[in-house]
Amino acid sequence: MPTYEYSCLDCSHEYEKREGFEAPALQQCPSCGGTARRVIHAAPIVFKGSGFYITDNRKSAPEAEAEAKTGDSASKPATAGRDAEPAAAS
Repeated sequence: MPTYEYSCLDCSHEYEKREGFEAPALQQCPSCGGTARRVIHAAPIVFKGSGFYITDNRKSAPEAEAEAKTGDSASKPATAGRDAEPAAAS
């Protein structure tokens, strides 16, 4: 049997309850007697292995090496603003 988490809409009391799949999503709160709603959580994702596949959205190794050798200007930081001399005061 799965364990479900509930949260009361009236008093915000949170609790867990082990029950079957056929149990209703709205139940009576054991603390105040108000309406408690089942809390839905996102499923956990586990990444295993050495990394992402080549077919994912990233550059292949030959393209990345070619850019490193040519010195692509998009990957270099802009230093013109730092090294430029200030304008003369009028």
